[in-house]
Amino acid sequence: MIARTHILGLLLGFHCLPLSSHAQTDLYDIGSVREIRLQFQEENWSDLLDTLYLAGEDARLVGDLWVDGTFIPDVGVRYKGYSSYSPSRVKNPFNIKLDHVHPGQDYHGFEKLKLSNVIQDPSFLRETLSYEVARKYMPASLANYADVYVNDVLIGLYTNVEDVNKEFVDRHFGSRDNAFFKCNPATVDLSGENSNLSDSPGSDPEAYHALYAMESDEGWDELLELIDVLNNDPASIESVLNVDRALWMHAFNYALINFDSYVGYAQNYYLYKDDNARWNTIPWDLNMSFASFRLSDASLHWNGFSIPQAIVMDPLLHHNSVSVLPRPLMRNLFQNDMYRRMYLAHLRTIIEENFASMEYYSRAEAMRTSITDHVLADTNKFYSDQDFLDNLDQTVVDLVDYPGIAELMDQRTVFLQGYPGYSGAPGISAVEHAPNTISVGGEVTITASITGSDSAFIAYRTREGDLFTRATLLDDGLQDNGAAGDGIFGCRIGTVTNLIQFYIYAENDSAGAFSPARAAQEYHSIMTRLAPGDLVINELMAYNTGNALDEHGEADDWIELFNAAPYAISTGGLHLSDDTADLMKWALPTVTIAPGQYYIVWADGQPGQGPLHADFRLDASGEGLFLAYDDSTIVDEVVYGIQYPIASLGRFPNGSGPHRALIPTFNAENSLNGSEDLERHVLVYPNPARSYIHIIVDEPGPLTISALGADGRRVVSPRTYSTNELITLDTIGLAPGRYTLSVSTSSGVSHQPFIVIE
Repeated sequence: MIARTHILGLLLGFHCLPLSSHAQTDLYDIGSVREIRLQFQEENWSDLLDTLYLAGEDARLVGDLWVDGTFIPDVGVRYKGYSSYSPSRVKNPFNIKLDHVHPGQDYHGFEKLKLSNVIQDPSFLRETLSYEVARKYMPASLANYADVYVNDVLIGLYTNVEDVNKEFVDRHFGSRDNAFFKCNPATVDLSGENSNLSDSPGSDPEAYHALYAMESDEGWDELLELIDVLNNDPASIESVLNVDRALWMHAFNYALINFDSYVGYAQNYYLYKDDNARWNTIPWDLNMSFASFRLSDASLHWNGFSIPQAIVMDPLLHHNSVSVLPRPLMRNLFQNDMYRRMYLAHLRTIIEENFASMEYYSRAEAMRTSITDHVLADTNKFYSDQDFLDNLDQTVVDLVDYPGIAELMDQRTVFLQGYPGYSGAPGISAVEHAPNTISVGGEVTITASITGSDSAFIAYRTREGDLFTRATLLDDGLQDNGAAGDGIFGCRIGTVTNLIQFYIYAENDSAGAFSPARAAQEYHSIMTRLAPGDLVINELMAYNTGNALDEHGEADDWIELFNAAPYAISTGGLHLSDDTADLMKWALPTVTIAPGQYYIVWADGQPGQGPLHADFRLDASGEGLFLAYDDSTIVDEVVYGIQYPIASLGRFPNGSGPHRALIPTFNAENSLNGSEDLERHVLVYPNPARSYIHIIVDEPGPLTISALGADGRRVVSPRTYSTNELITLDTIGLAPGRYTLSVSTSSGVSHQPFIVIE
């Protein structure tokens, strides 16, 4: 199969993809339409996919895939979806698993493609536009468009949506093996509770198996703990739930009337438990946002609602009215006065930034322009060309009425702007800190001008990814914040690392406000400059032939950073570069490196492989490597000459000494064990050898090399080399035994013994 598919790819003029691939263009670039081609040997491929779907299992049909001309063999394909799938449709949604046959096979670092058939959306804009809005405030999928062909026949234009899987949570939460659930029942009960996080099923984990799909190896007991606290001890909910993230999801759903979600039938979201032991909500399946779905709100409109009702939908309906079906993730959170004001602050931010500003409309127009020709060419779409052209602005009448996005949102914006708690929020401005230059171990005072507030707090952390700690902001004149009662609120914070991340929240009896408005997805940062020698380029390997492998099994060049300071160090604002003219070439991911901890960066020029992969390679012939701030201030640097795969270049003593050739100590303390041999004039490796030896001569050419047997006779004729390149000598024809390498240079003749083994 593999041989056939690779030959086919060559004959058709496509590129053949290695088992781990990372092209340079963005798979989810919203400005371009991908071309995705599937090829099946079976002519009845659609019937086979129908059979697999109806069987209800995860079995897949194997075929070949091309993405923008890049060939990916032996992918596993099945149909996906619930209401979007039908055996009578030509255009069904696809779930394509790239590593189905070949472990590790991916494209752009993604192992699965989710292609939706754009049903329930004449505008073709709901899903991509909604995800773009959501990503400003919470982890949410990337999304764009793709023309999909099967056996060279155009099926139609699809939305191409990033899968929420372990790779997704790793990118957003820095971990992948914690408890992880897809909150979609196996069968949606239109009169039931579904994945609503109610404790109605009881205390037996098996009672929840049909309601939630576990994406991790274990976690049922942890999910039931969340459900128990949410339902029976909501005052303690922050200990197990990222409440702010849940409030953002609710604000998003109510702003955009995205009711095919937790709001309507309690589905289409994920839960992931981060390393802080708190669950995080992740939205999913946004194709019926902007009131395309109006079957239920689980409250007053339990039997459905109209477009006029959608426009004036109460964003606190599950607080102000009944919950016909339990919605504890809303109702129990909204019982808390502060959470309710925070929620309305998030709702205000979404509306003002996207809809009152009309940014959504310009983005929708740009998306529509980029896909118009593709939509018109889609003969299998579910609506007419005119429906597509109209639905951004006006309602399209079909089996149901699909409101014009602008028609809906312009009126909903006006309604929400007049909603109690939307306006009247405190003002937060002039966020400052003193002193300007902060020393680790000292104190910093953070102040802000706050008006119209009854209370305020600062939430701060000193390590990326940690929980925020809250401290009251006071206007008492005792916090280096001016005179008491002058409207300048402040708080002193001790510094234990070179980083402080924080946001501010203030409220009165009707409304709340955040600074920055997108908190806690965004936050203010204070960075303390590192002292010389705190964070160093500890070791590098510019000629890696297998000494260490990255997570994709590739022997890429690597750079080892080391925290030599007595405190944790954040990498925020730091860059790595091999170019003095561009010291900000590659921004380090913002992570925290503990004292004495190592941090590996793969210098492979493949940033699509993950956050630890730089967009440049190291030059084994020699260059400079620089660690610098974003103002080009150099923190550490090393300039090196020609490198060989036998050695790395590292600091000795570890973390503080000068750089020298070392036996590689990847992600570990540098030592001299065995490294004395690297100072020889002539290096031979491997030694003993089976089929070849590598030779390094620490002297410029020309030079002549030959080999002598144990009896002194020449067994390899002299060969002349012009430079001190890495030399490989074939030893397959030599009998096992001891030999001597003879190296003649302008400074004399050197001899180095080596052994050949069977």
